[in-house]
Amino acid sequence: MYNLPHYKEKDQAAVLAFMKTHPFITVIGVDANNFPVATQVPVLIREEGQEIHLRGHIMRSNDHHLAFEANPSVLALFTSPHTYVSASWYSNQQQGSTWNYMTVQAHGTMSLLQEKELLEVLQDLTARFENPASPSSFQHIPQDYLDRMTKAIVAFDIKVTRIEHVFKLSQNRDRQSFDTIVEKLAAGDAGAQYIAAEMKKCKEQLYPA
Repeated sequence: MYNLPHYKEKDQAAVLAFMKTHPFITVIGVDANNFPVATQVPVLIREEGQEIHLRGHIMRSNDHHLAFEANPSVLALFTSPHTYVSASWYSNQQQGSTWNYMTVQAHGTMSLLQEKELLEVLQDLTARFENPASPSSFQHIPQDYLDRMTKAIVAFDIKVTRIEHVFKLSQNRDRQSFDTIVEKLAAGDAGAQYIAAEMKKCKEQLYPA
């Protein structure tokens, strides 16, 4: 991880809020043969006292399922839109260009859950992302479909043991360069506009009046 102090958010609540805003994550592990595996899944983020848990489900008897049965250590990667930043936007243009991005790495241990808990995870995930009035809400799913689906997937719970993050938003630039970067990104694509908006949020803290 790109661990430089000026790319760190002091407010841990803001880091958790970022995770909740970007719940479609990459779950990374290593199998019994030390071969890396990864899968992308949506997760529910639960605060239980001082602990943070991530819950979701994966395909049963697939490479990631077998890997986490053998080795429960896991890295969960949360990411947002990101963008290229040209050095031509800096006050001093004779420098390397870069990339602005925001990411959180949550380290933890995965537990595979029983069928009863799987149904709870499915219900909670559907409630989180589906319109309650939708004909596809959990209570409208036929039992025979649920029976087939639950045979093919397994639920997991990740107990988070450590959280690291990088919010790289040109915090190391002078104010003129920072303002120019924001202006250029605001006129760019969706990823650039997202980063421009995040940069605007931290401007006051970086350059107090």
